[in-house]
Order: sequence, then C-alpha cells, then structure tokens
Amino acid sequence: MAGKKIDHVGVMVRDIDSAIKFYQDVVGMELKNKFKHTDESLTLAFLGFNGSDETELELIQGYNDNLPEEGKVHHFAVTVDDVEAEFERIKGLDVTLIDQAITTLPNGYRYFFVHGPEGEWVEFFQRS
Repeated sequence: MAGKKIDHVGVMVRDIDSAIKFYQDVVGMELKNKFKHTDESLTLAFLGFNGSDETELELIQGYNDNLPEEGKVHHFAVTVDDVEAEFERIKGLDVTLIDQAITTLPNGYRYFFVHGPEGEWVEFFQRS
C-alpha cells in the first residue's frame, strides 16, 4: 500500500461561490484551484492553508442538489504515488470499485473511487 496521507475531503455544496467565500473569509483558507470537471455538470474547488500541500478541502457543486440541511461529506482521498499500480492492486482485492477506470482531471490529477465497508467513498488520488 502506497498511501501517505489523507489528501483531501470532498464536501458537496449547492453554491460553490458562496462556499468558497465562507471558507476564505470565515475559516481563513486560500482558494488553490477552481475548474469544471471532465463531467461538465460538476464544478470543483480546492482550498487549503498557507500554500501547503497538507489535507485540502474540495468543494463539489452539481453532483447532488438534494442535500440535507447539514450538507454532505462526499468522500475522503488518500494520496498515492502511483494511481495505476493502486488501481491494479485494488482490483485484485475483495473491494467494490465505484470507478471502472482512472479519471484524469484537466489539471492532471488522477483518481478512482472504491466503497468502504459502510458504503462510504474512498478515493485514491495522485497529484500531477
């Protein structure tokens, strides 16, 4: 297993711009990147602290607008050195893959999801 740290936590939001403003103005985070996913219905934003590559917050707009009042944490991601090797390793385990292929985002980040034991989503994530 090549996991090194939790890379980011994905939070689904209804209004990404107001969420970015909240996390910047109230929490003190910096917007690192905002872009459309390869699935054009989704917009993603990554925020962090002090230019650090430590755990980031990913805001996701467009995935599911039927959010409960308290919002919804969508997944957590583990940084890996070689997403292709992890994908092949995990395909050989008794784990339910959510993605049948690795996704590459416009910024070069690559990932895939699996279900955890309680149905939670776990992402294996490689930065470019």
